[in-house]
Formats: sequence, C-alpha cells, structure tokens
Amino acid sequence: MRLSKKVWLIVVIVIFAVALGILFSIYSGQNGELAQLNDRMSNAQTLLPGLINNREAKEDELTQAELLLEAGQAQFPESVESIEYGDDLFEIADDCNVGLTKLTATKPTNKKVGTVTYSVSSFVVVVEGSIDNILEFIYALRTGDDFQLPWSAEVTGVKTNVSGGSATVNLIIYGYKR
Repeated sequence: MRLSKKVWLIVVIVIFAVALGILFSIYSGQNGELAQLNDRMSNAQTLLPGLINNREAKEDELTQAELLLEAGQAQFPESVESIEYGDDLFEIADDCNVGLTKLTATKPTNKKVGTVTYSVSSFVVVVEGSIDNILEFIYALRTGDDFQLPWSAEVTGVKTNVSGGSATVNLIIYGYKR
C-alpha cells in the first residue's frame, strides 16, 4: 500500500513535532538545572567570605592553643620518674605498714658522674605508724630492696614525732638513666 503525499507530510510533521517536544523538554530540564546551579553558586559565594574569616579565626585559635601547649609543656618536666618513684614509695610504705600522708618532690635534674647520667630528685615524705614500722620504712629506703625501678635513695634527714607516731623523711633519689 502506497501512502499519499499528505500522509507523508503529516508523518513528517508529527515526527518533527515530537522531536521538537523532546528537545524542548531536554532544554527546559537543563535550563532548570542551570538555574539551580547558579543559585547554589551564588549561595556558596555569599558564604565564602564568612567561611574564610571563620577559618582564619580557627587558625588563630590553633596558634594560641599551640602556644599555650608549649608554655604548659615547659612548666612540666618531660621526666616522669618522680611519679614512678612515688608509686614505689607508696608500695614500700604499704609493705612496712605505715601510712604515707605527704609526698613532696622537686623537679628531677640530671647529674652526670663519669659516663653515667642520673636523674636526681629530692623528696620529703611524711609517714605515720608505729616507731618500729617507721624505722623499717627508713631501713627499706636506705637498702633499696623493695624498689621496682632502677633507683637508689639517700636519706638526708629524719625528724620523728614519737608521741604522734609520725616521721618526716628527707631523701634524695638517684635514678639510673636508661
């Protein structure tokens, strides 16, 4: 069957109209996306200066925090031996049945003797208990038998309160640097 020229013309016009409709739909969608992207870009450009200022403020805060950290670190010794010695002192006090009521330590310093470097800390220890137990505690410090760490103590002074059952012990601890 043969189609007439009118039918062909109608078919071509319909195909052309459908193609134009599809192209218009695609164009409208892309135009809507372009409008959304322009809105987003406008919003981003509006927020950008505030975000830049916020970042700069945060960088300033970070710089200040780092300076405070450095200042804080400078106040505290890197060495933690005095804390570790304190653990040993509490353990020795417990073994000798005395109560360690006060422990004061100085910042550790380094002392070099020959080729060996020692960490040197001064301590004031106040203990309470019976006189026999206090003497046992002082003896344990002098002999160093119960030390968990590689250190030795030199007892430089003892002040006892016989009626109160307490003693103040001044000592210097020499820790071996590893």
